Amino acid sequence: MSDYILETKGLTKHYGGVHALEDANFTLERGEHVAIMGDNGAGKSTFVRQITGVEQRTRGTVVFDKEEVSFAGPLDAREAGIETVFQTLALADDLNVPDNLFLGREKTKWNWLGPFRRLDYKAMRDDTMAGLVKTGVKIPNIRNTIANMSGGQRQCVAIARTATFASKLTIMDEPTAALGVQETAQVENIIRTLKEQGESLILVSHNMRQVFDLVDRIIVFRRGRMVANLRVEDTNGEDVVSYITGAKTGAEFEGAA
Repeated sequence: MSDYILETKGLTKHYGGVHALEDANFTLERGEHVAIMGDNGAGKSTFVRQITGVEQRTRGTVVFDKEEVSFAGPLDAREAGIETVFQTLALADDLNVPDNLFLGREKTKWNWLGPFRRLDYKAMRDDTMAGLVKTGVKIPNIRNTIANMSGGQRQCVAIARTATFASKLTIMDEPTAALGVQETAQVENIIRTLKEQGESLILVSHNMRQVFDLVDRIIVFRRGRMVANLRVEDTNGEDVVSYITGAKTGAEFEGAA
């Protein structure tokens, strides 16, 4: 029996009369890396938002780490062990690297003093460095503010945040869409490192080369529905494109189990 870290059943999201996501049945095994592909408006990001609690689903169930969950928001998902790198990165430009990594879950000391406890900056810096080492991210000075970093460094900080905490699942939504060649290569190396460490990952991407290099399986969305579940070794780019464009209808697709 497969060991699933994540499973969705009939996951659906309607915005009034718009059916953005319809009956998404999806599974992800522990340690597996899966790509989600599809054209703009296909339902990819909507799917991620339902899993992470950014939005509340219309119907369906989400089972995470063998428990049915209904997150009130992204912080609930984080506490459960889902770390997400959104396209917007969700970083605070005026704060440095440790402050961003621990934003909303700061470490404190002298807790026995109640309201007089203080932030434990040393512990947060030490944990930040451990997270950077774990992912292979190189930031010359972690005390620099995010505003003074390149786009690639910002993206790497957002990804390193996933490794600083005991995450069970990492979700990346178009992590290299706005990056150059060198910065993209660095992010891809981080993803490979997570794979080597046995961490589960969902990658939303339009980059066909990237997907075939990095993941085990490809899920294709079209018009709010999952239309293909393809193992990388059994398919090719032309086949994937045919599902994305509708040249193949996905009529034979029965779920992603």
